[in-house]
Amino acid sequence: MTVMSNPTWQPIPTELQQVLELLQQSQSPDTQTQRNVQERLDQLNEHPQFCNYLVFILARLTDQEEATRSLSGLILKNTIRVFWNRLPDEIRSFVKRESLVAIGDPSPLIRATVGIIVTNIVLQEGVVRWPNLLPDLCALLDSPDAGVCEGSMGALQKICEDSADTLAQEASAPLEMLIPKLLQFFSSQTPKIRALAVNCVNCCLLVQCESLNNYIDAFLVQLFSLANDTDQEVQRQLCRALTLLLDCHLEKLAPQLGNIVEFMLMRTQDSDEHTALEACEFWLALAENPIVCKQTLQNHLPKLIPILVHAMKYSEMDILLLKGDVEEDAMVPDRLEDIRPRFHRAKTQMQKHMRDENEVNEDDDMDDGGDDSSTEWNLRKCAAASLDVLSNIFGDDFLPTLLPILKETLFHQQWEIKESGILALGAVAEGCMNGMTTHLPELIPYLIGCLQDRKALVRSITCWTLSRYCHYVVQQPHDQYFKRLLTELLARILDRNKRVQEAACSAFATLEEEACMELVPDLPEILTTLVAAFERYQAKNLLILYDAVGTLADSVGSYLNNQEYIELLMPPLMNKWMKLRDEDKELFPLLECLSSVATALQHGFLPYCRPVFERCTLLIQRNLEQSAAAVQRPSEVDIPEKDFLIVALDLLSGLAEGLSQHIEPLVAQSNIMQLMFQCAQDATPEVRQSSFALLGDLAKACYQHVEPFLQGFMPVLSQNLNPELISVCNNSIWAIGEISTKMGDGMRQYVGAFLPALVFIINRDKTPKTLLENTAITLGRLGIFCAAEVAPVLQQFIRPWCLALRNIRDNDEKESAFRGLCLMINLNPAGVIQDFIFLCDAIASWNHPQPDLKDMFARILHGFRTQVGETNWNSFTSQFPPPLKERLNAQYGV
Repeated sequence: MTVMSNPTWQPIPTELQQVLELLQQSQSPDTQTQRNVQERLDQLNEHPQFCNYLVFILARLTDQEEATRSLSGLILKNTIRVFWNRLPDEIRSFVKRESLVAIGDPSPLIRATVGIIVTNIVLQEGVVRWPNLLPDLCALLDSPDAGVCEGSMGALQKICEDSADTLAQEASAPLEMLIPKLLQFFSSQTPKIRALAVNCVNCCLLVQCESLNNYIDAFLVQLFSLANDTDQEVQRQLCRALTLLLDCHLEKLAPQLGNIVEFMLMRTQDSDEHTALEACEFWLALAENPIVCKQTLQNHLPKLIPILVHAMKYSEMDILLLKGDVEEDAMVPDRLEDIRPRFHRAKTQMQKHMRDENEVNEDDDMDDGGDDSSTEWNLRKCAAASLDVLSNIFGDDFLPTLLPILKETLFHQQWEIKESGILALGAVAEGCMNGMTTHLPELIPYLIGCLQDRKALVRSITCWTLSRYCHYVVQQPHDQYFKRLLTELLARILDRNKRVQEAACSAFATLEEEACMELVPDLPEILTTLVAAFERYQAKNLLILYDAVGTLADSVGSYLNNQEYIELLMPPLMNKWMKLRDEDKELFPLLECLSSVATALQHGFLPYCRPVFERCTLLIQRNLEQSAAAVQRPSEVDIPEKDFLIVALDLLSGLAEGLSQHIEPLVAQSNIMQLMFQCAQDATPEVRQSSFALLGDLAKACYQHVEPFLQGFMPVLSQNLNPELISVCNNSIWAIGEISTKMGDGMRQYVGAFLPALVFIINRDKTPKTLLENTAITLGRLGIFCAAEVAPVLQQFIRPWCLALRNIRDNDEKESAFRGLCLMINLNPAGVIQDFIFLCDAIASWNHPQPDLKDMFARILHGFRTQVGETNWNSFTSQFPPPLKERLNAQYGV
């Protein structure tokens, strides 16, 4: 075997041979051999000198097969990631020195492997402990050997990609030396070197490092010189650089934006899809600054819109990857890798009126352009997303260009072009809705007809586009579009193509959210279809089906509590419930679904509640026990997935909300309160969030079982009033409000711990609406039994309090809050004088207050009128908007 000369460490030949044989065996396809090799590798990793053998084989044994040397380097990379900081200094020094020996190896694979090793060492220790690395690599860039130059630039690119942020913060400012060196190679004769050099600087642009600002003008000069470069990778990196510059150096690009737009229009049409995708990202980035975007693109829309619509057409490769030629596959089982992981969103408590109106969608995922369920971001998705965001900026200005394109594409004979037109129509639904409305009486029936298209990909995209116009459909007379759309969507839910099933289920969930009670007359047909889908669907689409059932329950509420409906729906759900193992991740969406169903069915869920309650309690207990074991024995026990904990807590919360006092016997016979107390102190915010939701629900349903534990819970609740964790804080405040209505005078001992935080939150800028309303209602409820404690700070929160509650419907929560406020005003009337107009406005927001509450309002208003005198009162009320003045006069005679 050939060995390059002068290593400072020499291997023992027999041991070297053993390592080589192990590397060769590891390439065997035999499973048992692979298992034996892995066991041996685990043993060797305990010996520090093993790293020396690995780097020696990579760098010095040039007559070995490329695959063997590269594998040796990749095993070394894994060892570095796990064991680097435990290795002796002399071993680390040897690995660093020897890895650079192969930086210019004739094999591109070996050079790339060396770059991976180098960047992993930098990730472990930075460049401070390898101070000569960057200077050495920069010096090697000047080598006449093209392989050495390319290997060095490749290593620098990997370092910049993985560690640009840490390099930017190093006291030695290594980027001050590196960036000007990289700029020299923008004009290299070798295309790969040019592309790598631009890539390196792009990595620095991405983290907006200060060092680059010092060279930004030189960077732009070099960058613009690449506009006519013929290398595809250089063009990709150039497009990426211009996109990144929009975010951090827009002012530098401004003089050239017109030329840059023309360049990007050309590149978005590039025959290389990767280059076109990088260019298309530019439009999304420009839209981040709507004012500049509108000024820049207004005159370019006639060119840009057709380019984007054309880019939305499926390519031949897209169709191949999506199996677009397969029309019927409903009977084909899903592969495990086809099922995307699902992440449960912990329950956020909101006031009743908000649940009724479906107002909270703060975390909804943005559409990425249609029903294409492949997870890879591609040109089609980027173009559709660009059309979406730009239509929101330009609105109906889009339509003079877009409408003729839609007229051509929607009725095109080629299904691929027709499909892209339907996608474009969906993409602009939000931004151009105003101008599109006059065309929808023609377009909606056309789209409903497309649900029966012979091509599955046309049917699936039509489902998505119709979902974008659901809001319009439900606003029209019921028989105009709604009934036919509902019928056709239900038919597509049972389509023989899995992609269509998925798109139809998702679109139906959107229709459910928009239609709500409009669905009630059609519940038999809807439930029959959904139950049939349980029998027909493969694993992946079952997850979407659970969501559709849960959304139906949320939308129609107690109308689902009908014995006929229960007998239809519950058997398939409970059948799935019984079949799934506790560790099966399909439990997540099923638990979410059951939570909504239990809330909707109320006492109708009673026959099913005991096994569900007991299993959820057991899931929580096992998860907590495994978490404790993982802390005590980390090498033996894995940390469990907290999603199991969260979904189980949320389902119990749904049970408590739906069953109300009927859940009492189950709570009495369980240890759920003890488990919930542990969850309330969990390090994971979402676990605490769900535990506080359940605490509030149980306080409402069976306070007698919550009360003995409140001495422990109250300090925990007060520790979670941090508005930076919005949902945790929200649920904590909501739980405090629910507990206060049950605890009565006993709340006085705790109110001092909560009050400062509540006052801070209600006055905080940009506090989300849900959190504001919950905070206001809890402050009001505290006033019922703790008026003496809260009234002194009334002036500090009365204005935001009134603004928070003026727009919510008359309901029990609002009523209890206003009762508490009136009691506080009686104790501290001076606290509302400065903001009295806001109080008047809040009182006027009531449509039908209870008679005794109306009397409380009247006494406060007349009391102030008497106190200030008729002249001052008339002067004061003359500033009121006329509707407010008229409403107060009509209702309260003031």
